[in-house]
Amino acid sequence: LLSNLPLLSLSVRCLNRRGVGRISIIPQSDTKQVMVNSEKDRASLLCMKALANRGRLDSVSQQMASHPQYLESFLRTQHYILYMDGPLPLHYRHYIAIMAAARHHCRYLVSLHSAQFLRVGGDPLWLQGLEAAPSRLRHLDHINKVLAHQPWLTARSHIQALLKTGEQCWSLAELVQAVVLLAHCHSLCSFVFGSGSDSDTTSTPRVHHGTPPGYCLCDAANGNTAGPTEKAPRRREDEAMFSADPSRFVTDPEFGYQEFARREEDHFQVFRVQDYSWEDHGFSLVNRLYSDIGHLLDERFRTVASLPFPHSPDLKRAIWNYIHCIYGIRYDDYDYGEVNRLLERGLKLYIKAVACYPDSSKTPLCPLSWASVKASEKVHVNLLVMEARLQAELLYALRAITQYMIA
Repeated sequence: LLSNLPLLSLSVRCLNRRGVGRISIIPQSDTKQVMVNSEKDRASLLCMKALANRGRLDSVSQQMASHPQYLESFLRTQHYILYMDGPLPLHYRHYIAIMAAARHHCRYLVSLHSAQFLRVGGDPLWLQGLEAAPSRLRHLDHINKVLAHQPWLTARSHIQALLKTGEQCWSLAELVQAVVLLAHCHSLCSFVFGSGSDSDTTSTPRVHHGTPPGYCLCDAANGNTAGPTEKAPRRREDEAMFSADPSRFVTDPEFGYQEFARREEDHFQVFRVQDYSWEDHGFSLVNRLYSDIGHLLDERFRTVASLPFPHSPDLKRAIWNYIHCIYGIRYDDYDYGEVNRLLERGLKLYIKAVACYPDSSKTPLCPLSWASVKASEKVHVNLLVMEARLQAELLYALRAITQYMIA
């Protein structure tokens, strides 16, 4: 993620759940390549990069570090969405992330992106609430609400309303990036609550030596020393970390997840993957409209699918297909009797809570039968929930965009 930055040689002390460890940052000028000889070394290196990028090692990175091959893919995708080339300005991206996280009352992500919003030059007045934001951003509120809670309601008319002519309309490229960002943050909320990372907001946002939460260690390496001496921006970021109230950015708070309507009871039809799939349709569309993001997202899906799972591979597929099923997505070639045979009731309740209403579940307890399961395996389940939910939201949004384009 930060491999091309001319980082200075320095050491930082990194707090994690296992204690205090020392991570060395190797100078870029050193001709020797850093060899990562074990998963532990790889995890340490990734944690160092996350710390250098954010100025703090957050609990989400700590949790994901038990699967370093996934963490690497996740950090690469998130950095691309938030900071690399794209049609949306940086402060818009962080504000959209705030809107997405607020739908699940995720104070952790709202605080994090509020601080980053200010760091990239966002107007502090916008943080007073959604009504203080420009109308273009407010227009995203409906699709944000639908994707977060009932993505099967996403329709061509929503896309058409956002792309209609006028000063406040969105371009197709802007909308695709916004949709990817919304889905990314919605699904990340599931991981945050499922892993108990939301409690991270109660800890101090600073790292050692008074580095502010939004200050990047690489700034100092590049000679940008103004950051630590500018008291006002630091105070604004600190205030954002502690005072950001998710409810300020939420309209229609009663709107939430509801059981997907049965085909025989309502007009909602099951989403058949054979008709519109990520591999055959979604990947190519999103990659064409938002350059390279399709490859990065596909890498995430493939990485989580390839992570070693000590239990039956069939259990892993059952978890993925069960999450898609509760979002109305079905696979014609899958026997759904497998879900009931492989997932005991407590695990199904846990998965559904984390996927569909993570904020009401807070830190849901894993089933008793999973009490002896390793922490890395519980993280693995939460990663499956996050990625399956992410793909489900993207499928509904991209199908609606496709319908708009061919209409």
